[in-house]
Amino acid sequence: MSTPSQIPVFHVVGFSGHRQVADMPGVGRAIKQALSDLKAHGTGEWLGLSSVAEGGDQLFIAQLRTLGLSWHAILPLPRAEFAKDFSDAEWAGVEGILNQAEHIRVITENGTREDAYLDCGLATVDGSDLLVAVWDGEPARGKGGTADVVAYAALLGKPLILINAITLAVEHRNMQNLERIDAGLAQLNAIPSVEGTPAVNPFRAPAAIFAFQQKCDLAASKGAPQSRRLVVFTVLLHVSATLVAAAALAYDLHYLAIPFLKLTCLVGALAVALLLRHYHHSNHNWVRCRLAAEFCRSELAIWGLPRDAPLFDEVDLPGVRGLSRALHIMHSRSVRDRPVTLEEFRAIYLSQRIDDQLSYYRRQEARALPVFGRLRMGFWVATILAIACTLAYAVGETMHANVPAWVESTIFYFLPISLPIIAAAFISLISINDLQRRVARYREMQVVLEESHKRVSFCQTWNSLSRVVVTTERSLLQEVIEWHSLTSFTESH
Repeated sequence: MSTPSQIPVFHVVGFSGHRQVADMPGVGRAIKQALSDLKAHGTGEWLGLSSVAEGGDQLFIAQLRTLGLSWHAILPLPRAEFAKDFSDAEWAGVEGILNQAEHIRVITENGTREDAYLDCGLATVDGSDLLVAVWDGEPARGKGGTADVVAYAALLGKPLILINAITLAVEHRNMQNLERIDAGLAQLNAIPSVEGTPAVNPFRAPAAIFAFQQKCDLAASKGAPQSRRLVVFTVLLHVSATLVAAAALAYDLHYLAIPFLKLTCLVGALAVALLLRHYHHSNHNWVRCRLAAEFCRSELAIWGLPRDAPLFDEVDLPGVRGLSRALHIMHSRSVRDRPVTLEEFRAIYLSQRIDDQLSYYRRQEARALPVFGRLRMGFWVATILAIACTLAYAVGETMHANVPAWVESTIFYFLPISLPIIAAAFISLISINDLQRRVARYREMQVVLEESHKRVSFCQTWNSLSRVVVTTERSLLQEVIEWHSLTSFTESH
C-alpha cells in the first residue's frame, strides 16, 4: 500500500508593534480578531513570527496561544544581550514565553542595538506572508521602530493588517497579494504516491516526508527529459547538411538527391528544435521534482539532530519556498524527540549520506570524464587537421603545384570546409552536456565530502557534529541549486 505523501502548507503571520500601548485589552481583541479571520479562511496552518518585547509583542504571542496557533521567536540580539533590556523579573517572564516557541532565531550577533532591532523587524517582514502591526501612525522614534517595519512591508507589497494603537481602527492593505495556496507545493503534493515505498528511514522522520521524497525522486527519474540528446541531434543534423553541401562543391556532384538530402537534414533540425519547445513544460516539472527531492533528502539526513538546523535560511527559490518552510517547521516540532544517540547518528550519516554521495559523485565523474576526453580529443584532431589541410592548400596554390585530382578535391576543398565545422560540433557537444563544469564540480564535491567524512568521524559533541553536518548539507544543496539555475536557464532558451 502507498503511504500518504503530502506535505502540509504553512502560512506565517509576522508582528510589529509598540511597547507602550494605552488600551491593552482593546488591542488584544483587535489582534485576536485579525488572527481568527486568517485562521478561518484558506487552507493550511497559520503560525506567528515575532520578537518578545513588552507590550505589543507579548500581547500578540498571548493571542496566538489563545487560538492554539504556534509561534516562532525572532530575537534582535543573543539572549544574554537581549536580557539587558529587561529587569530580572521581566526577563524571567520572557524566558517562560520563549520556552513556548517552536523555534528561536537570533538575527544579530554583533553591531549596535538600534541596527539589531531594525534588522529584526526587516527579517520579520521577510519571513512572513502577512504582517500585523499595532501602530499609532507616527514616524519611528528610533531606528527599527514600527513605522520603519511597516514602511518596509509596504515597499515589498506585503499584505498588511494595521491596527491603530490609539483608535483601534483596523486597516487592510495589499490583501490581494496574499497567497493562500502555494502553487508549487500543491503541484508536488498532487504527484501520485509510490506504491510499496521501501522502509529506509533511519532517523524516523514522519512517514509523509519520506514518502514525499520518494515520489518526487521517482517522478524526477521517470520524467528526466531527453533535451540534451535532442539538442545534440540538432547539431549533428546541421553538421550533416554542411558536409553534404561541402562534398557537392568539392567533388562537383550534381545528383538530384543531394539538395533533397540537405533539405531533409535542415528540416529535421527544425523539427527537433520545435519538439524541444513543446517539451519545455515537462522539463520544468523535471527540474522542480528533482529540486524538491534533494531538499527533502537533505532534511531527512539531518532529522536525527537534537535541534533544528537552519538549512534553508539563505535559500529563497520561489518553486520550493513552501516546501522548505514546511520542512523547517516540521523539523522544529520534532527535535526534542532525540530519536538516536550521537554515535548512532554519526554512523548512519557517514554510511547512508556521505558515503552514498561520494559513490554518486565518483560514478558521475567516471561516466563524464571519458566522454569529455573523447570530445576534447576530437576537437583538437579536427582543428589540427583543418590547419594542416588549409596550409597545404595555401602552399600548393602559392607554388602552383601539380597535385592529383583527389588531393585537390579532398585536402584543398572538402576538408578545409568540413573540419572546422566538425571541430565546432565537438566543442558544442561539450558545452551542451556541460561536461567541463560537471567534471570539475564532481571532483570538488568529492573533496568536500572526503573532508566532511574525516570531521564527522572525529566529532564527539552534538554542537560540533551539527556544525559539520549543516555545512556539508549546505554544500550539497548549493550544488543542487547551481544545477537548478543552469538547467532552468538552458531549458528556457
